[in-house]
Amino acid sequence: MKIWKHGLISLFFIALVVFLAACNSDSSEPKEESDKSNDDTTTEEAGAEEEEVTIVYARGVDTTGANEKLVAAFEEAHPNINVEYREMPADTGAQHDQYVTAFSAQSAEIDVFDADVIWPAEFAQADYALELDRFIEKDGIDMNNYFEGTVASGKFNGKQWAMPKFTDAGVLYYRSDIVDTPPATWDELIEQANSLKGEAGTEFGYLMQAAQYEGLVCNAIEFIASYGGQIIDENNEVVANSPETIKAIEKMQEIVGSEFVPDNILNFMETETENAFIEGKSVFARNWPYMQASAADESRSKVVGNVEITTLPKGDAGSASTLGGWMTMINRYSEHPEASWEFVKFMTGAEGQKITATQGGSAPTLKSLYEDAEVKEASPLFANPEFVKVLESAVSRPVTPIYPEISDILQIELSKALAGEQTAEEAAKNMQTKMEEAVNG
Repeated sequence: MKIWKHGLISLFFIALVVFLAACNSDSSEPKEESDKSNDDTTTEEAGAEEEEVTIVYARGVDTTGANEKLVAAFEEAHPNINVEYREMPADTGAQHDQYVTAFSAQSAEIDVFDADVIWPAEFAQADYALELDRFIEKDGIDMNNYFEGTVASGKFNGKQWAMPKFTDAGVLYYRSDIVDTPPATWDELIEQANSLKGEAGTEFGYLMQAAQYEGLVCNAIEFIASYGGQIIDENNEVVANSPETIKAIEKMQEIVGSEFVPDNILNFMETETENAFIEGKSVFARNWPYMQASAADESRSKVVGNVEITTLPKGDAGSASTLGGWMTMINRYSEHPEASWEFVKFMTGAEGQKITATQGGSAPTLKSLYEDAEVKEASPLFANPEFVKVLESAVSRPVTPIYPEISDILQIELSKALAGEQTAEEAAKNMQTKMEEAVNG
């Protein structure tokens, strides 16, 4: 009987312990949910500083080696975050299409990616990108420290979707050992390119980007703006068919059809321009600021010490440089948003941009870096206060929510004109008609 009673008491205590444990476990659940509901960060995000993660960073071809140094510096400062670099095609359009394919499938394969300044609004509207405002606010990033135009390029519907990484504006490179005074106008460029071709072992007078891709649009906008033309005005009206635009296209035809450019100039992109120029094959070249670093690289360049930069030649309305550059964005479907932001913040902050500027020749988007002694020493362009003015007032490509369609029309019609398949007048007329249909469609 006593044994039975002791057994009963034991069973009672065991049941009581189980009951209390269950109650304690249940009572903790609401607390966890409450904590999570009051904190936007996920478990992974909260532990981003402790857990080791790997993020994938995608960008186009880097011929300068700066990207490798940038990643190494970040990983040294953030030992828990590994960055896997994925090289994308050199062609900007091909990059765009690959991103669209991946993000439209909600792929998390890429975490961070560089974006052309014309992409953020499109990617934001398509729900491909992660909005960055909460990160910017949390870390106290002052967006006024960046050039206004670069910040605006990454803003859509009142939210910031991209951080400015580096900015570009088309410039004229010339051989200082051949040219005494660089040309002030397009007509002077044509004259000098003709007369100086062949000097100091050169084969060509002028190089540009004339292949049927986005780079052609950038070159064309510079010609068109320098002659006072526009493609789409401030009222979102298509104004491509104008005497100014026709004159600009005719000047492009004159240059492309000349004997001082390569026979395959219609296949030239940035890489072809860079390679030919630093090999000493041309007197003049139009390219982006990054090529200054390549031209000064003793391991690659045959023109070290003999290259200078100036503004692009003037048309009837003055000199114009197309505003280019790249932003950095985070894939909305990234599984590591906090770690991705740390990398974005580093790349687009002072330390990251300084590496990109001094090692890669890319122009910073942070105004203060143009006062940095090492940045100014890295390129005569960065030390030139006039270049800062160019960045603040550079000509943008057509601002429109359907920019890819507008660009495609420009590429096709300009390519036909440069190939001699239609006149400048026909090109301008066709651009006007097709763009109006696209805008109104």
